[in-house]
Amino acid sequence: MSRALAQLLGVAEPGLRLQLQRLERAAGVPSADIRLSIEIANQTRDKIRELGLDPHDTTGPELYAALKARLNDDEIRVRKALCLSDATSTVDLLESVKAHLEKLPLRTQTFVVKQSVMRALIKKLQPKYTMKKLGYRSMDSMIKHEPVAQLLVATSILESREWQRRRILAYRKLRSRDFEVRRASYYVPTTKQWPEVATEYVHRHKHNLLAVPELGGMVLLPFERDLPGLAITTLLLAIHSLNDMRSLCSYLKLQQVRPDYGDVFANAMLKEPTTAVDLVGQPMPWKMVQWFYGSGHATYHPEIFEPHVQPEDLTWHESESVLVGLHQALEFWQGNQLLALLDNNQIVSLNMLDVALSVCNGLDYSERLVQYMRAGLSRELMARYLHHENLHAMLLGKLGEELAPEPAFS
Repeated sequence: MSRALAQLLGVAEPGLRLQLQRLERAAGVPSADIRLSIEIANQTRDKIRELGLDPHDTTGPELYAALKARLNDDEIRVRKALCLSDATSTVDLLESVKAHLEKLPLRTQTFVVKQSVMRALIKKLQPKYTMKKLGYRSMDSMIKHEPVAQLLVATSILESREWQRRRILAYRKLRSRDFEVRRASYYVPTTKQWPEVATEYVHRHKHNLLAVPELGGMVLLPFERDLPGLAITTLLLAIHSLNDMRSLCSYLKLQQVRPDYGDVFANAMLKEPTTAVDLVGQPMPWKMVQWFYGSGHATYHPEIFEPHVQPEDLTWHESESVLVGLHQALEFWQGNQLLALLDNNQIVSLNMLDVALSVCNGLDYSERLVQYMRAGLSRELMARYLHHENLHAMLLGKLGEELAPEPAFS
């Protein structure tokens, strides 16, 4: 069964087989890959039946077309639930999505740079090209009128690599006292210069949501025309980004006693943080720790995380489950995160975000996306071998030793 998993994950089968053998020896859990492969195959067949197709002879292109049609039907349901009409502008659509996100009963607390500190940092760095493109005559006016998370997004789009390098250098001078706990915030830029900035970015990167983990913010970029699946895609990306931001923030909370905290923060902005735990020859990403404890694969252990990280810091929100609150029909997408059809070595992902992004960007069968299914499958495979006790044993001591060392005194 490792062949099927290798195809779904997009990796070479011999390498995956060797990795699984090492996991089995380390964890004492034989054949977890076989059980997972069978589950995925059975559940995928069930979902194909729900679409009204025959799972025994449905081809990849047929399934892909059916998934896109289902996503488009669900988009209509979601827009109706958000009280959106056919004549709604993209700005109004994004404002409705923003309002819905703000009402959701989700844990959104983040550990982020104080806004006053970030404003002072931006003023010192003088993002003059951003000031010009946003139509401001002075730096003070721009910093006063633009929400700081929104302004930081503009600089990330518009300023040079040299400016970005200086921004990271400035981050290295920050200390934990420059941070605070604050709820995540959402922004839709509406001033007249923003659509031009946003349209260029969206055209190049094929999405309209930019997370600002430094400030616990998400900016929903407006652009000229409506797109199929836009409401669902934006909601899914926002919840996905919320998980990423909160994962980073729990990591930063754990690190706050370190004397080199500014370097830790700057490095986390440049590259996904990892732990000192060895996972088959690779350091375990902190995001996997967050997901493992936040998705119910393990129970919280205060001796590992406290006093800096509390149980509520390690929550993980499944975006498909969150969207079900808008319409019962969206239950179809629950449990699809890992599902995919293999048809003549071609993969069709049933992951809702893969399908939504494919619909929103008008991707044909040859361009379809599978990246979110693969990311989820990789995490789940590791979790099947690790189990709670295995991960607990590996983390205990390592986090205290490597991630949050006490300051050294001479």
